[in-house]
Amino acid sequence: MRAGPQKTVIVDYESGNLHSAEKAFQRMARETDTGEVLVTSDPDTVRHADRVVLPGDGAFAACRAELYDHRGLFEAMREAVMDRARPFMGICIGMQMLATRGLEHGETDGFDWIGGTVEAITPSDPALKVPHMGWNDLVLDAAHPVFEGIETGQHAYFVHSYQFKVTDPAHLLAHVDYGGQVTAVVGRDNMIGTQFHPEKSQATGLRMISNFLRWAP
Repeated sequence: MRAGPQKTVIVDYESGNLHSAEKAFQRMARETDTGEVLVTSDPDTVRHADRVVLPGDGAFAACRAELYDHRGLFEAMREAVMDRARPFMGICIGMQMLATRGLEHGETDGFDWIGGTVEAITPSDPALKVPHMGWNDLVLDAAHPVFEGIETGQHAYFVHSYQFKVTDPAHLLAHVDYGGQVTAVVGRDNMIGTQFHPEKSQATGLRMISNFLRWAP
């Protein structure tokens, strides 16, 4: 980390309302004394960030198009995360962007930072509706610093119709049951992604945000 207060950026690429994410990250930054949190679409600010958060709502292809539409923004994020190894958190579609490809409304390339495919949720029980919406209990598949103080059985808030099927099982950190296994958290190296919205997941989500702000991969 560079000298001085830590700077966490939430990338704004017109993917939806970022207000709740901004407020949750700012609150936990104050409580953990981990520097400032700001929402930005400026590539230079992203490039020099100490931590990068990529949120997102909507369809895979549309979010990717919005991100790549902003000249230099994806490249700046890649430099911060891949070249400079800054801690990264993807949320909802922001997490799905890490995949090799997405199959929502046709096939669309993802970042390919974590190998896998974003596929439709297909519950084995026809009574279970898609989208998977509401609270569900996490099952932790691997230990991780961002899970400190969180246990299997704690719940998180989901709204999605597609899930990230990872190629390497080691990259699946947590799942939930919804007529079968549905990916909840993925990660590798300095990257972590949550399918659920931590900013809407009450104590569990706030704890994960707090842990992320202090994580030193």
